[in-house]
Amino acid sequence: MAMRSNGRLQLGLMLPTGNPAGLREAPRWSEMREMATLAEAVGFDTLLLADHFLFRTGPGVKVAPGETRGIWEAWTLLAALAEATRRIRLCPLVLCTGFRNPALLAKMADTLDEVSNGRLILGIGAGWHEPEYLAFGYPFDHLVSRFEEALTIIHGLLRTGHLDFEGSYYSARECELRPRGPRPDGPPILIGAKGPRMLSLVARYADAYNTVWHVTPEPAVPHFENVRAACRDAGRDPATLTLTAGTAVALTGPDGKVTGLRPDALHGTPEQIAEQLRAFQSIGAEHMTVVVDPNTCVGIERFARVIEAVRRA
Repeated sequence: MAMRSNGRLQLGLMLPTGNPAGLREAPRWSEMREMATLAEAVGFDTLLLADHFLFRTGPGVKVAPGETRGIWEAWTLLAALAEATRRIRLCPLVLCTGFRNPALLAKMADTLDEVSNGRLILGIGAGWHEPEYLAFGYPFDHLVSRFEEALTIIHGLLRTGHLDFEGSYYSARECELRPRGPRPDGPPILIGAKGPRMLSLVARYADAYNTVWHVTPEPAVPHFENVRAACRDAGRDPATLTLTAGTAVALTGPDGKVTGLRPDALHGTPEQIAEQLRAFQSIGAEHMTVVVDPNTCVGIERFARVIEAVRRA
């Protein structure tokens, strides 16, 4: 099952591909590759990438009017990372289904699962940042309804290999996935969601659920409670759904100081940060995605001590 911990807290690194807050410029591929291979070497379980096209001012994004912040396209990077790494899992957090035809996306996922030798976790969501929809010519209406149809197609094709579907927004008539990837049922599906309709879709289709970004476990508790309730309403055992969350971590340098301390980040000694991460495990999280600060190879090297502390527990 996706990100199933078997009692061991799984840790994922959110790879920097661009940032709406402008904390740093979008790095070049050579740096992202170096960060990814280092993350694998120090013991991260998962590499995660955001799926956006650009950031402009709007709800949830603080960008000066008239300014555009850039980001690299996620799926191209995931394919490259599949070849650059060997063990670490790969996951978009989360891929916007409105940006790609859902039948094609299922085909892409099965193919990337083949290239990565079964390391893909397909994280998907409905999307939310209107400026990028408008800039790239995608419709921004009925996001949840569009997502539901897309999810029906993606799930059906990945799980069975074939589908005949006609909806209001998408169709997949007598569609088949051939050849199939390394897993007969395709890669696991992770969904990031909040509202009741989206949570009902999580309960019906997802292997894992994600909520971000939280400094302490308390804000994540109602999200976990709501998705567990949605599972029970759907007649599903909530224990069969993997719960995941995300946070930011500001790391201490050799001089004992934290540079660029974010107000929304965990901080402290490696042991203290490890304890704060394990606190999320106490509310049911089996996987924690972290944004490290500094968001560079230096940050990953420093976080290696946190990984060691988490593993010792």
